[in-house]
Amino acid sequence: MTTHLSPAVIARYADRDAALDEVTVWSIEVHLEDCPDCRALVAGATTDDTRALLARISAVVDAGIATGPAPAPRRSRAAIPNRWMVWHLLPWLTMTVAVLSCAVLLQALEPTMPSLVALLAPVAPLPGVAIAWSRRADPAWELIAGTPAAGLAMLLRRTAAVLAVVVPALALASTRTGFSLALTLLPCLAFTAGTIAAGSFVGVRLAALVLGGGWALAVAVPALLTAELPVILQPGSSLPWALLTLLLAAVAALQSDSFRRLSSHN
Repeated sequence: MTTHLSPAVIARYADRDAALDEVTVWSIEVHLEDCPDCRALVAGATTDDTRALLARISAVVDAGIATGPAPAPRRSRAAIPNRWMVWHLLPWLTMTVAVLSCAVLLQALEPTMPSLVALLAPVAPLPGVAIAWSRRADPAWELIAGTPAAGLAMLLRRTAAVLAVVVPALALASTRTGFSLALTLLPCLAFTAGTIAAGSFVGVRLAALVLGGGWALAVAVPALLTAELPVILQPGSSLPWALLTLLLAAVAALQSDSFRRLSSHN
């Protein structure tokens, strides 16, 4: 929500008996986080009964804090991995590294095959990106999705954690097979950016499935059948991949607000 809330919306939001749908409440609260003027209007629109209720709650909370035990010290170091990494990603990242290792081994055993590392590079990060911010895979989804930290920033942090594992693995595999490092890493980054950009419209999980399946059917399988790499993985195609990566990253940035909705990237 980019404009100020209307008086009618504020009145309905402040009325405890008014029925607002989840999407409307979510968008209002996102706006209120950054707009002190609208917060002041909401405070002024509350009824006397609501103010009395809030006063009673405040008194009870203050009494509980005064008589309760001292709060536990904040463990900031323990919070950092949760912002950048979720443990249910580990099996997927382990699988990705194992598949790349098998690709290097197969390439060594059968040098006449097209570069398996190049064919796997675009889709290598997609399983991790799809799982990084998923309602179905994250047991704490509801808790995290309701916090101000949720959204594109959280998704990018977790995607960076995925790339921190996948990119070095791809670089090492590319070095071992002698394939161009640029044509290994740039398609990887392009498909990652494309998954996030498309995920702002259809959800990251579905975007990863469509892009990964499309690449397999349109590029990887034909390349294996013909034993030739496609033109988009031939020398000289680095610049188009780089431009595509920048374009998709810009689209994802422009659609950042869509990741604040509960239905996004799940």
